[in-house]
Amino acid sequence: MPHLAASRALLPLVLLGCAGGLPGPKMPTPLARSDAGAIAPWVAETTDTMPREASFRWSYLDGRTEGGAKGRGSFVIVAPDSLRFDFRGPLNSGAGAAFVVGDSAVWALPEEDVQKLVPNYPLLWAMLGRARAPMQGDQVQSATSRDVTAWRYVRGADTVEYLISRTGTRQLVADVRSGGERIGRVLTTFDGEGRLSSARLDIPSRPARLDLTFYRHGVPDSLPASLWARPDLDAP
Repeated sequence: MPHLAASRALLPLVLLGCAGGLPGPKMPTPLARSDAGAIAPWVAETTDTMPREASFRWSYLDGRTEGGAKGRGSFVIVAPDSLRFDFRGPLNSGAGAAFVVGDSAVWALPEEDVQKLVPNYPLLWAMLGRARAPMQGDQVQSATSRDVTAWRYVRGADTVEYLISRTGTRQLVADVRSGGERIGRVLTTFDGEGRLSSARLDIPSRPARLDLTFYRHGVPDSLPASLWARPDLDAP
């Protein structure tokens, strides 16, 4: 009964979407008019001048495959905004990779698999603990308190929201909407040393959910040119 099993796997995601409940702290209201200079220190708080790398375990659930999909992956980030992101399934099956600069992919292989996992690059950056700066022309809104810093970019009916919570465990929330419809929402949690611990992406429109659990953090020993080269995923 594969269809029944898939439906059962999908049910928690459907119920979550119907309830309107997504995990993590909520955006405070109202937000006041702000500007890029005012929120620049908050964006900088999520970035690093040193190259960083980490490995992660991932799981993806959309109700189409019994038990969902699982695997491992890794990333390397080089300031200011270059990212190499790799993932693979069990026994190195279903491998994929992307080279991202800012909010655009230089290449992504297979492109449809990368888009399936993460439909928007600001969401991917948020899963790796990074907030993006506003684009020229964005309206900026913000609010801050002792425990919460929140800001929003508005461009017509498109919005990108960020929230940093310092209540207990430090968390970063990102919420991206296009034409008023939510593309996805990220909740990223850090450990006591400020390193990535876990990240969760909810995609209500499918519905689907991607979870990352991070381990083996570090600084790359080197940054060879091959790091940014398009890989041959069919090579043994």
